[in-house]
Amino acid sequence: MTGSTVPRRMLGRQLKRLREESGVSPAAAARAIEVSTQTLWRMESGQLGPKLKELYVNILCAMYGASDDETLALVSLVAEAKKPGWWHSYGDTLPAHADLFLGLEEAAKRLTTFQLTLVPGLLQTPDYRRAVIWIEFPTRPTEEVERLVEVHGRRQARLHQAKNPVQLRVLLGESVLHHQVGGPAVIADQLRHLADVGKRPNISIRVIPQRVGSHLGLITNSFVLMEFPVHPTSRLTEPPVVYMQGFTGALYLDQTTEITQYQAALAQIQRVALGEEPSRDFILAIAREYDA
Repeated sequence: MTGSTVPRRMLGRQLKRLREESGVSPAAAARAIEVSTQTLWRMESGQLGPKLKELYVNILCAMYGASDDETLALVSLVAEAKKPGWWHSYGDTLPAHADLFLGLEEAAKRLTTFQLTLVPGLLQTPDYRRAVIWIEFPTRPTEEVERLVEVHGRRQARLHQAKNPVQLRVLLGESVLHHQVGGPAVIADQLRHLADVGKRPNISIRVIPQRVGSHLGLITNSFVLMEFPVHPTSRLTEPPVVYMQGFTGALYLDQTTEITQYQAALAQIQRVALGEEPSRDFILAIAREYDA
């Protein structure tokens, strides 16, 4: 696990489960560690902000009747949650909410993304990325933009690492290939990059042509399904998360019913998508149009 996001979420989820199984009220648990019920709720929901302490976990586990082994496992998560991720060194440039997303992305073993408008961040070329940043933040100083591009490069490193690279499955609406982000030369280079990187064994890129007509992805809009490795203690395994980015914020879904719906949506979208080889040919054909 890298960074504080996933250990914090694991710890909060297990503390809530133990409290509910023991029948202890949130108010009583909060009094035991001398915090407000709001702070306890933030701890249990894995949010950033509340200071995690081994003492808190020991007191709550004793109150809930947790076993020694379970207590030890949860106390160890406190230390994990305190370790900063690599992106924390870019804290002067990144928005505060980026910590949650980057922590989840870094911990995921498989990412499945459906995109209707833009190339997924993990596959964007530096020039394409700059163009996207300038669209969203037209007044940002060049130095900050370059720092954000650097973060983007660090994120992509997991795709190319020799051992256990992250698995990336990409479904692109055809319109992604036609939006001339950065101009014809930038998008042509971006499309050739997609065709090239899609040959890697851990990356799958498939296109949904506009000619297929209606499909469920037009209703779901763009999203990312994040799946995580199995933890040695099975109940600590992070459940899948669906991430959707908006203009003013982001949405994270992790309820079982929500995940099931998005997994079913992905299955339907995949049924109308071209295969990997036809998708590569499709992408390169459009790239050649920009070269003309």
